[in-house]
Amino acid sequence: MSAPYSCEIQVRWGDSDRNEHVNNVLYAEYAQEGRVRFFRDCIIAAGAEPAAMVVRKMSFDYIRPVTDQTGPVTAELVILRVGNSSFALRQSLRDRHGNLCVEIEGVMVGFDPATERSVPLADRTRELLLQYSAVEVAH
Repeated sequence: MSAPYSCEIQVRWGDSDRNEHVNNVLYAEYAQEGRVRFFRDCIIAAGAEPAAMVVRKMSFDYIRPVTDQTGPVTAELVILRVGNSSFALRQSLRDRHGNLCVEIEGVMVGFDPATERSVPLADRTRELLLQYSAVEVAH
Protein backbone atom coordinates (compact mmCIF):
# COMPACT_ATOMS: atom_id res chain seq x y z
CA MET A 1 0.00 0.00 0.00
CA SER A 2 1.16 3.50 -0.78
CA ALA A 3 1.21 6.18 1.89
CA PRO A 4 -2.11 8.03 1.92
CA TYR A 5 -2.36 11.61 0.73
CA SER A 6 -2.99 13.99 3.62
CA CYS A 7 -3.71 17.67 4.12
CA GLU A 8 -4.76 19.91 6.99
CA ILE A 9 -8.21 21.50 7.02
CA GLN A 10 -9.03 24.34 9.38
CA VAL A 11 -12.10 24.16 11.62
CA ARG A 12 -13.88 27.45 11.03
CA TRP A 13 -15.68 29.44 13.73
CA GLY A 14 -19.11 28.82 12.16
CA ASP A 15 -18.61 25.04 11.80
CA SER A 16 -19.65 24.25 15.39
CA ASP A 17 -23.16 23.66 16.68
CA ARG A 18 -24.63 24.56 20.08
CA ASN A 19 -22.84 21.58 21.65
CA GLU A 20 -19.51 23.04 20.44
CA HIS A 21 -19.05 20.08 18.07
CA VAL A 22 -18.46 20.45 14.36
CA ASN A 23 -21.87 19.92 12.79
CA ASN A 24 -22.02 16.52 11.07
CA VAL A 25 -22.96 18.00 7.67
CA LEU A 26 -19.64 19.86 7.61
CA TYR A 27 -17.71 16.59 7.37
CA ALA A 28 -18.96 16.28 3.76
CA GLU A 29 -17.37 19.70 3.05
CA TYR A 30 -14.12 18.66 4.73
CA ALA A 31 -14.08 15.45 2.65
CA GLN A 32 -14.72 17.42 -0.54
CA GLU A 33 -11.94 19.85 0.29
CA GLY A 34 -9.58 16.91 0.84
CA ARG A 35 -10.55 15.37 -2.54
CA VAL A 36 -10.14 18.67 -4.38
CA ARG A 37 -6.69 19.20 -2.85
CA PHE A 38 -5.72 15.60 -3.66
CA PHE A 39 -6.63 16.08 -7.32
CA ARG A 40 -4.92 19.46 -7.51
CA ASP A 41 -1.74 18.34 -5.70
CA CYS A 42 -1.36 14.75 -6.91
CA ILE A 43 -3.26 14.19 -10.13
CA ILE A 44 -3.38 17.47 -12.07
CA ALA A 45 0.02 18.66 -10.80
CA ALA A 46 1.50 15.37 -12.07
CA GLY A 47 0.27 15.94 -15.59
CA ALA A 48 -3.27 14.60 -15.82
CA GLU A 49 -5.79 16.77 -17.63
CA PRO A 50 -8.52 18.21 -15.39
CA ALA A 51 -11.73 16.25 -15.94
CA ALA A 52 -15.24 16.36 -14.55
CA MET A 53 -16.05 13.88 -11.80
CA VAL A 54 -19.16 13.32 -9.74
CA VAL A 55 -19.81 11.63 -6.42
CA ARG A 56 -21.68 8.37 -7.02
CA LYS A 57 -21.81 7.27 -3.40
CA MET A 58 -20.49 8.51 -0.07
CA SER A 59 -20.95 6.98 3.39
CA PHE A 60 -19.82 8.41 6.72
CA ASP A 61 -18.92 6.58 9.92
CA TYR A 62 -18.88 9.14 12.77
CA ILE A 63 -16.50 7.91 15.46
CA ARG A 64 -15.78 10.90 17.69
CA PRO A 65 -16.64 14.60 17.55
CA VAL A 66 -14.36 17.36 16.36
CA THR A 67 -14.55 20.57 18.38
CA ASP A 68 -13.04 24.01 18.01
CA GLN A 69 -10.37 22.89 20.49
CA THR A 70 -9.49 19.64 18.68
CA GLY A 71 -9.23 21.16 15.18
CA PRO A 72 -7.73 21.52 12.68
CA VAL A 73 -8.37 18.13 11.14
CA THR A 74 -6.03 16.09 9.01
CA ALA A 75 -7.76 14.62 5.98
CA GLU A 76 -6.19 11.42 4.65
CA LEU A 77 -7.16 9.80 1.36
CA VAL A 78 -6.36 6.42 -0.12
CA ILE A 79 -7.70 4.78 -3.29
CA LEU A 80 -9.41 1.41 -2.75
CA ARG A 81 -10.23 0.42 -6.33
CA VAL A 82 -9.71 1.84 -9.81
CA GLY A 83 -12.13 0.78 -12.54
CA ASN A 84 -12.70 1.91 -16.11
CA SER A 85 -14.86 4.97 -15.37
CA SER A 86 -14.86 5.09 -11.58
CA PHE A 87 -12.76 4.66 -8.49
CA ALA A 88 -13.46 3.94 -4.84
CA LEU A 89 -11.73 5.79 -2.05
CA ARG A 90 -11.48 5.98 1.72
CA GLN A 91 -10.98 9.24 3.56
CA SER A 92 -10.17 9.55 7.24
CA LEU A 93 -10.50 12.74 9.26
CA ARG A 94 -8.30 12.96 12.36
CA ASP A 95 -8.23 15.65 15.02
CA ARG A 96 -5.13 17.56 16.09
CA HIS A 97 -4.25 14.73 18.51
CA GLY A 98 -4.36 12.08 15.77
CA ASN A 99 -7.66 10.58 16.92
CA LEU A 100 -9.79 9.10 14.16
CA CYS A 101 -13.02 11.12 14.07
CA VAL A 102 -14.74 10.18 10.82
CA GLU A 103 -14.17 7.51 8.21
CA ILE A 104 -15.66 8.10 4.76
CA GLU A 105 -15.94 5.67 1.86
CA GLY A 106 -17.10 6.69 -1.57
CA VAL A 107 -17.16 6.17 -5.29
CA MET A 108 -16.27 8.87 -7.83
CA VAL A 109 -17.20 8.61 -11.51
CA GLY A 110 -15.74 10.27 -14.60
CA PHE A 111 -18.51 12.41 -16.05
CA ASP A 112 -19.36 14.22 -19.28
CA PRO A 113 -21.45 17.32 -18.40
CA ALA A 114 -22.73 17.63 -21.99
CA THR A 115 -24.26 14.14 -22.11
CA GLU A 116 -24.69 13.71 -18.34
CA ARG A 117 -23.21 10.23 -18.62
CA SER A 118 -20.22 8.46 -17.18
CA VAL A 119 -17.03 8.39 -19.24
CA PRO A 120 -13.82 6.36 -18.92
CA LEU A 121 -11.07 7.81 -16.77
CA ALA A 122 -8.06 9.03 -18.74
CA ASP A 123 -5.13 6.61 -18.75
CA ARG A 124 -2.87 9.15 -16.98
CA THR A 125 -5.50 9.71 -14.27
CA ARG A 126 -5.84 5.95 -13.69
CA GLU A 127 -2.04 5.59 -13.54
CA LEU A 128 -1.75 8.37 -10.94
CA LEU A 129 -4.68 7.10 -8.87
CA LEU A 130 -2.97 3.72 -8.63
CA GLN A 131 -0.01 5.39 -6.91
CA TYR A 132 -2.33 6.02 -3.94
CA SER A 133 -3.98 2.61 -4.07
CA ALA A 134 -4.42 0.51 -0.96
CA VAL A 135 -5.30 -2.67 -2.89
CA GLU A 136 -4.94 -4.25 -6.30
CA VAL A 137 -6.47 -2.61 -9.36
CA ALA A 138 -9.81 -3.95 -10.65
CA HIS A 139 -9.73 -5.11 -14.29
